[in-house]
Amino acid sequence: MKSLPKTFQQFVKKYPAIWRAHDELAQACSEAGPLDRKTRELIKVGISVAARLETAAERHAIMAMENGATQEEIFQTVLMTMTTCGHPTAAAGFQWVSRALERYGKKSGKAAKNKG
Repeated sequence: MKSLPKTFQQFVKKYPAIWRAHDELAQACSEAGPLDRKTRELIKVGISVAARLETAAERHAIMAMENGATQEEIFQTVLMTMTTCGHPTAAAGFQWVSRALERYGKKSGKAAKNKG
């Protein structure tokens, strides 16, 4: 839980039963089909950017990297939001994901390439 944002940690602490139910639902959704973890995380990056959920986009970009996604795959996922959600949304997502991958690279020792 320590990897979760502080405000989310506070929510989990205050409402543990709701968190457990949410976690069980997320697990059931993950197990409901053939998609691997990397693909699921890439989808969540796209959904997060489309919904303009900055923290979620950053977190899922890192989780995608941790599950084998390349930076190029993550950035293409962000680009895919442009035709449905518009340039401003994709540009914001690009900024969020770039920042997250840069921090991830510094923490993990993996060089983060800036795409632009």
